[in-house]
Amino acid sequence: MTYLLGFITALVLSMTIIPLMVRLAPRIGMIDRPDQRKVHAEPIPRAGGVGIVLGALAPLVLWLPLDALSGAYLFGALVLLAFGVWDDIQELGHYVKFIGQFIAVGAVVYYGDLYVTHLPFVAGELEEFTGKVFTVIAMVGMINAVNHSDGLDGLAGGMSLLSLSAMAYLSYLADGEASFLIIVALATLGGIVGFLRYNTHPARVFMGDGGSQFLGFTAGFLAVLLVEKVNTAVSPALPALLLGLPIVDILAVFAQRVYHGMNWFRASKNHIHHRLLALGFDHYEAVVIIYSIQTFFVISAIFLMYESDALILSIYLGVCALVFAFLIVAEKNRWRATKSQRPTGLAKIIDSIKQHRLFSAIPMRFVSLAIPVLFVLTGFMASRIPRDLGVVSAVLVVILLVYLALRRARDTTVLQVVAYVTAAFVVYLETQYCKQWAPYLDTIEVVYFVLLVAAIGITIRYGSKAEFKTTPMDYLIIFVVLFAGFLLHNLPEKAELGGMAVKLMILFYGCELIITRMRKLVHLLTFATLTTLATIAVRGLI
Repeated sequence: MTYLLGFITALVLSMTIIPLMVRLAPRIGMIDRPDQRKVHAEPIPRAGGVGIVLGALAPLVLWLPLDALSGAYLFGALVLLAFGVWDDIQELGHYVKFIGQFIAVGAVVYYGDLYVTHLPFVAGELEEFTGKVFTVIAMVGMINAVNHSDGLDGLAGGMSLLSLSAMAYLSYLADGEASFLIIVALATLGGIVGFLRYNTHPARVFMGDGGSQFLGFTAGFLAVLLVEKVNTAVSPALPALLLGLPIVDILAVFAQRVYHGMNWFRASKNHIHHRLLALGFDHYEAVVIIYSIQTFFVISAIFLMYESDALILSIYLGVCALVFAFLIVAEKNRWRATKSQRPTGLAKIIDSIKQHRLFSAIPMRFVSLAIPVLFVLTGFMASRIPRDLGVVSAVLVVILLVYLALRRARDTTVLQVVAYVTAAFVVYLETQYCKQWAPYLDTIEVVYFVLLVAAIGITIRYGSKAEFKTTPMDYLIIFVVLFAGFLLHNLPEKAELGGMAVKLMILFYGCELIITRMRKLVHLLTFATLTTLATIAVRGLI
């Protein structure tokens, strides 16, 4: 339950803080202005990192015991946030940013006592001095790798989401420091998911250095923690697959800068994502291609974690070589991605079907009714309500009532966040405390969610309105949740977590679909959310 609350808390805080920072950003100068090396054409606030970091750190402060390692991590994250925000306002030089990075990493390595003790192909343990120096250099390198990969909407956040999800899953299979790693990973994932809803193309906000440096720091920190303390039996080469494409990308960029006599630290347009755009891929295509490569890496890490260093590095370097070989050959031959603008016969058939009432109205009405009914029924049917859910629900009831009293017609952010949290509570209660009501409830549940998925899919794909648009982030989250469900299903003691993740994803998309099509805030979903939270609050507190 702590893991779920950590993710939800981070998600809610991230989605709440970011809109506030977007409004504040122009006043304090946190604006990313276009130039020749950037792909956006309009000034964009780069304040999203504040929401990611504060959202991710809040659950750690609330639920983690403070020791040397967790204290060092929190200190390092705040240092990077401070330097990152400073840079987002004032454009610091590279050497000033390095100061913040070395302070943050040094705290983890020398005060938290976390460092690399084994390297691939090296027999025996490294000396403490050598291991600590190597870890500092490697983690600072990872901070900059993610920082430099933040060049397209959703790119750095999406790749970090994949890496952290894989590390969280691998920690479920281990003991030791696993709980610490899992809650850090899930809290950070909550912050990322909250941010990505504002950052998918065309982005309304960038994470800036405050966010990208934190994500690189967290990814590097958790990778070392995983192989050094959580599961020391895995290959020391595993972080290469877990961290994936940003590592080889920044190394290749540095190599090109050295070869061409350029400034090593001056930003340029020769990253993988820039080269894909230059080949004619559009923004979404470039992001999805990179997501796919990163996905292959993290899946390989999951299935090959106990394999030899040679096999792991061969797969990593082989895929990287194929990627760069494709880029080099395509660039030399001036190949361009081509797109046909003429609609196909299938597209014409689908366009005509879209106009039919069966696809334009009925599925949406089913979604609008089915989710509120599930909310309300679960609140009443649960055999027990944990007290912590009751407390949080009571707070959310007050927030939602104040929001409705002061509502702004076009601002549904608060309703969306509260509906998401309610969906998470409903899934947890339905899974843990509703099985006693009917012997065939499992079958009813499967039928319900299959019908809901079908209705959501038909409405998104064939509905006449276009407020809800799928993005690379949607494909990313769908993959992560479904793959997590598949993996957790194979662990008997944790199988229910996979099912909960899948159901939660379905309800998230259903709630968003309803909210994007609401004409008024006084809606069945709003009433059901308020009723469900009030029920959970009363039952959990009495």
